[in-house]
Amino acid sequence: MNRFRRTEQLLGKKRFQSLQLKRVAVVGLGAVGGYVLEGLARAGVEALRIVDFDTVQTSNINRQIIALESTLGRPKVDVLKERLMDINPGCIVQALPIFACEETLEEIFSPRPDLLIDAIDSLNPKTQLLHGAYVRGIPTISSMGAALRTDPTLIRTGDIFDTSNCPLAKHLRKRLRRREVGRGIQCVYSTEKVAFDYTPPEEDATIGETPYSERGRSRNILGSLPTITGIFGLTIANLAIFELTRTPDDDN
Repeated sequence: MNRFRRTEQLLGKKRFQSLQLKRVAVVGLGAVGGYVLEGLARAGVEALRIVDFDTVQTSNINRQIIALESTLGRPKVDVLKERLMDINPGCIVQALPIFACEETLEEIFSPRPDLLIDAIDSLNPKTQLLHGAYVRGIPTISSMGAALRTDPTLIRTGDIFDTSNCPLAKHLRKRLRRREVGRGIQCVYSTEKVAFDYTPPEEDATIGETPYSERGRSRNILGSLPTITGIFGLTIANLAIFELTRTPDDDN
């Protein structure tokens, strides 16, 4: 297909066909997750499960690819599904407007994806999601903290237990160790040192509601740039493409 000819030319026909057949679940459709899906859909991945309970808000416009005046108040899964199918009408998109937690993991992981991408920023759900994937043996790529970072040259990839200067990863490792989660979770993180200047949660007007709105909570507001969060997302997408097209020969 001419739509993905350049991807096929780079990867080769066999690897490209493998990429098209793989199932990917992306949890968290915000600043990072939106760009992850943009990269995967434009590369030719055709089976995507997208998970997020939230709606598009005005405060999302500075960094989220799906946040537009025309999409305000709409469920993120609906907006992204439309975008993905506009990129590739042959894409099979399963949209789940649910909150990621222990009670919803079976739904998120069924049928079993070939790869999970974690792009959520809340510590408890993130821990539960990563633990659930680990015990099921599902390959995972996770996004660490992109907020407050300004230097794209300090963005790195590696095992979650090898990160440095990332407060989110530090807290996450402690929780994962308590659940006996070991090495093997790939992540994208930044080594840039940041000073967290937490602003008290604001009572912003919420546009639209979802069945899981009550599961959300007021969060501390952290400054972020569309550039850094976008690079995080596209870096994860790039890792995913080569993870999904890996062959036994690549390990030799």
